[in-house]
Amino acid sequence: MKLSIKPISDARWDCVSLGEVMLRFDPNDESVSTTRTFRVWEGGGEYNVARALHRCFGLRTGIVTALVDNAVGRLIEDLMRQGGVALDHLQWTEFDGIGESARNGLYFLERGFGVRPAQAIYDRAHTAVSQLRPTDVDWQRIFTKEGARWFHTGGIQAGLSETATETARAGMSAAHESGARVSYDANYRSLLWRKRGGRNQARAVNRELAQYADVVFGSVDDFISCEQAVNEATVKRLFETLPNVKILAMTRRRVLSASRNEWGATLYQNDGEAHHATTRELDILDRVGGGDAFAAGVICGLLEDRGGQWAVECGGAAGALAMTTGGDSLNASRANVERLMRDGDASAVR
Repeated sequence: MKLSIKPISDARWDCVSLGEVMLRFDPNDESVSTTRTFRVWEGGGEYNVARALHRCFGLRTGIVTALVDNAVGRLIEDLMRQGGVALDHLQWTEFDGIGESARNGLYFLERGFGVRPAQAIYDRAHTAVSQLRPTDVDWQRIFTKEGARWFHTGGIQAGLSETATETARAGMSAAHESGARVSYDANYRSLLWRKRGGRNQARAVNRELAQYADVVFGSVDDFISCEQAVNEATVKRLFETLPNVKILAMTRRRVLSASRNEWGATLYQNDGEAHHATTRELDILDRVGGGDAFAAGVICGLLEDRGGQWAVECGGAAGALAMTTGGDSLNASRANVERLMRDGDASAVR
């Protein structure tokens, strides 16, 4: 399937993402409750996609987000600058001295190993980006004056607050009206939706926002209640529910242990065609960010008009490589990704 995408010459940005960027605290191989040292990274689902598209695939990307102007916010800014994502649309919120009115998001992650699962602990209430209103962002500047070929956001942004949902809707609507292609990653996080109606409310919000999307990432069950396994009938039902959506791309993960997963992916088109990525057994160092790298690889393939099979293979390989290094980000090069797509093994390069 060919998506109609703006020419490179007509846009400053290949992709702009909207979402929260947090400071991640990693206790390495210890637990959060007993460690005495942490390593820190920046991270956030929508941001991770923009970073991977730039650092791995060489595309021009930016992030719409907000931070509180204190030392923690400046650290996050510095980490993002190292990632290369343009910060033209980063907004700063004044620090009130104690973080009562607004704060920067933090999260702590134990990676897990063997029979011990990974565990995330969020500290992200009342963050600056959760309070970012639709009218705080100059959408016309992004999509009309500067121009963007693709816009990406998702259920993590939408799950932060009612205001964050409205901001996601405004961005997706503006992108859609401008002729940019729009993607939405459901990225369900039970902790975010616990006080907002749980999975059923998340599905309702996902369906409402997906009316502006060309491509959605996630399972059928993220958008419509579906007790049976994903098959042709359930995928057809999704496309009937969301007739504007042209592509559903989803990862397939079977957890053998926290440190070993079976990993694959499928890209479904609304014309009935499906493309399946190579399935691999992976040794996992850090599983966070694998789905975001997958989304980046698929988006890259679609932006470059490589076809559904290339796109899903690129996403599958990018996601696999993202889970071999620490942190949320895809740190592999494009050559690494394409080599895995081509050769499919971990032979030494020397």
